[in-house]
Amino acid sequence: MRRLLFIINPNAGRTAIKIDLFEIIMIFSNNGYEVVTYPTTGPGDAARKVRIDGNKYDLIVCAGGDGTVENTISGYMEMGEKKVPIGYIPVGTTNDFARSLKIPRRPLEAAEYIMNGVPSYIDVGRFVDKYFIYIAAFGVFTDISYSTNQSLKKIMGHSAYVVEALRNITNYKTYNIIADLDDIRITGEYIYGMITNSFSVAGFKIRGSKHVSLNDGKFDCLFIKKPQTPTELQAVITAIVSNDITDNELFFECKASKVTIRCEDEIAWTIDGEYGGNLKEAVIINQQQAAGIYLDKGYSFADEALATLDYSSLVYDADADDNYFDSWD
Repeated sequence: MRRLLFIINPNAGRTAIKIDLFEIIMIFSNNGYEVVTYPTTGPGDAARKVRIDGNKYDLIVCAGGDGTVENTISGYMEMGEKKVPIGYIPVGTTNDFARSLKIPRRPLEAAEYIMNGVPSYIDVGRFVDKYFIYIAAFGVFTDISYSTNQSLKKIMGHSAYVVEALRNITNYKTYNIIADLDDIRITGEYIYGMITNSFSVAGFKIRGSKHVSLNDGKFDCLFIKKPQTPTELQAVITAIVSNDITDNELFFECKASKVTIRCEDEIAWTIDGEYGGNLKEAVIINQQQAAGIYLDKGYSFADEALATLDYSSLVYDADADDNYFDSWD
């Protein structure tokens, strides 16, 4: 009989995963798997478990938010030669990873989706000695996911992030950087930098016209220069809200497979919504199609519905937030 390691964050969701847990296990069992459940006990626990024991299984499924799937894939990247495919049941606040890959947001549907899917390979980012699946960023807004009050997130769900963003929108620090993005170099004072492989960030859908792919070996990069006047700051805010950075010289965007960012001062980084450390130099490398994850048989990375997106703006998709998930990150 095939073996399945089911990693669960016990704090995931208000009640969703707890109510559905038995039925999820039965779905896996009815598909021929011996299920071993593993509740995580703290930060880094999923990565440690996968790294040490992952190759003893035929499938690894994790249930949680973006933090747990990132942790699981980090362990996957270090587990040795045998790479066991991963399935994901999203039970977090924003679930950027699930949104990008069209993974159902209800646990029972996600479990069936895994059983009916096939392994597909996605890019994984390497940030110095860490791994990430959808974003490495610095500057304004980037600490929202881990600085937002946990009680507020439990009451308000994703809306708590919006409240925190509005509260901090004029409170930013500048970084005088040298950034090498493949064969492009930019320099100067910037308030924000984002190196990403996702269709949404912090629950905000990324809209625009340029092609985005999750398996092409390229990050999508966006940098915002320091506004010199209140008028320029307002222009930045307007550009983000209106999803239009046309002719706005404060925004720079490109694609790159390797990004190196240097700064005389330490930069506070956020990696997949978690604190990533303070560094004067960061090397970020795209490891193309490095992780296998179960997706629908008909899923296409060239899907035009997804491929007409870029990083011109981050616009919250209110319709996608059905308050079904609670914070657990």
